[in-house]
Amino acid sequence: MDRSRAPRRAAPLPSPRDVLELLKPITWFPPIWAFMCGVVSSGVPIAERWPFLITGVLLTGPLVCGTSQAVNDWFDRHVDAINQPDRPIPSGRIAGQWGLWIAIIGTVLSLVVAAATGPWVFAATCLGIVCAWGYSAPPFRFKTSGIVGPAVVALTYEGLTWFTGAAVMAGALPSAPVLIVLALYSFGAHGIMTLNDFKAVEGDRATGLRSLPVVLGVGPAARVACAVMAAPQVVVVALLASWGLTIAASVVAALLVGQLILMRRLLSDPLAHTPWYNATGTTLYVFGMLASAFGLGGMSGL
Repeated sequence: MDRSRAPRRAAPLPSPRDVLELLKPITWFPPIWAFMCGVVSSGVPIAERWPFLITGVLLTGPLVCGTSQAVNDWFDRHVDAINQPDRPIPSGRIAGQWGLWIAIIGTVLSLVVAAATGPWVFAATCLGIVCAWGYSAPPFRFKTSGIVGPAVVALTYEGLTWFTGAAVMAGALPSAPVLIVLALYSFGAHGIMTLNDFKAVEGDRATGLRSLPVVLGVGPAARVACAVMAAPQVVVVALLASWGLTIAASVVAALLVGQLILMRRLLSDPLAHTPWYNATGTTLYVFGMLASAFGLGGMSGL
């Protein structure tokens, strides 16, 4: 019998548990947090927009973020076969082309839900989906650049999700102050994404990924990351104060001072202290986002 002509068996349908693992629920929290900052910054009472709020959480978390994780795992399946062979795709638990199909299905569902939510949310979702595919898929592979890769993740995880939250609640384009502040926090998040690259410096160097720690060295990259995180917050404090949002400006300033103190320890040994800083300094950063959002929400009726 000619085995080459034998019909191929269809890959088995993956289990819901394996699909959930592929979508990495732990990664949904940052965009959902930014989405909630957008909700708060809109100043619109939640009670008036509950269906849109729930839809927005599903959109930013399981749908768009989950889809981005599926895309990333599919196009990194050969690398994961070496570094993380127990992941659903390289382990064979999600076999055949199912990894790709899950990414495509997630893309379609995200766009359908976004289209039903509103034109501004749909526009933001389209950009987020383009970034998700461009980050991992050839020929772009934004993740190979230490500048573009973190910028794309910062934009999608912080800026677009904040925008989505504000647009979902307002049913319109967010106000100029909201757009300015979310853009500043997105810029600062580039530093957070750079810190995330420290855990894979050797692997990135071996596989040709030009992350900032690889290109600049760990010490200089850490200093750049700290500066990128701190500078936009200084501008946010100044803007909030100029808009008369004294309490919000004071809270963000206090949180920034706390980050600067913690950065001293981070810079003393970035490789050893980055996980600690992510649990402390980054937490202060995202609380500053929320404080800014409350301030902006309070001025919406002025």
